[in-house]
Amino acid sequence: MPLVFIIGTAGSGKSNFTAALSDWLRMNKQDVATVNLDAGALKLPYQPDIDVRNYVDATDIMERYGLGPNGAAVMAADLIADECTNLARDVEEAHADLTIVDTPGQMELFAFRAAGPYIVNELTKEQKALIYLFDAVFSANPLNYVSNMFLAAAVYNRFLQPQFHLLSKIDLLPKKTVNQIIDWSKSPNALENAIEEKLEDTKRLFSRNMLKVIAKLGIQFPLTPVSSKTNEGLIATNSILERILMQGEKYTT
Repeated sequence: MPLVFIIGTAGSGKSNFTAALSDWLRMNKQDVATVNLDAGALKLPYQPDIDVRNYVDATDIMERYGLGPNGAAVMAADLIADECTNLARDVEEAHADLTIVDTPGQMELFAFRAAGPYIVNELTKEQKALIYLFDAVFSANPLNYVSNMFLAAAVYNRFLQPQFHLLSKIDLLPKKTVNQIIDWSKSPNALENAIEEKLEDTKRLFSRNMLKVIAKLGIQFPLTPVSSKTNEGLIATNSILERILMQGEKYTT
């Protein structure tokens, strides 16, 4: 049973996308399960089939150890790794043909602590992939867009798993702006021109130099635009997942 992990900065729409993609797959007769890995989630837009809060709860950690929200979130992220065997069992017992894993709201708790790669490696030995969400509203500025490229590259370096990139929440921006961001993702020249036109002084120099570093790494970030509100882009997303995880075949046969 292949797994796909949804990763992105806080507010990029990970949980809403998990809800939209899982609902859409079920509507199309696909057998899918959802996993919530956010121990501090107070409310989710979907009912998780596997919920880490059954094993690790950030509110309980705050009360037990006298920690604030941030300290509890950090401790919870590490404790989740200790529950990986239980979570892997739950995933196995769900018997789904595809499992969507909604990672913690604060991306650094999952991507940049030792527990994250361990969980990705141990939750299943089956094929897996990462979806990195570029927040469309945040990415509309070329400075922010280049910063997001760096974060996406850092996430890939941490996990070294198949990873593709979506431009989320496109319903919040005019179509022209969305198309512009998509052009940046496909054409380094278009992004470089935007940096020269829209940024000044240190911001321009910094973004220009970061773009050169990414180009030297040979990493590309073509974006597929998606909306969890309108379901735009979910067909394309599913096609990419089937190609990566199933060599183009359906999850459910």
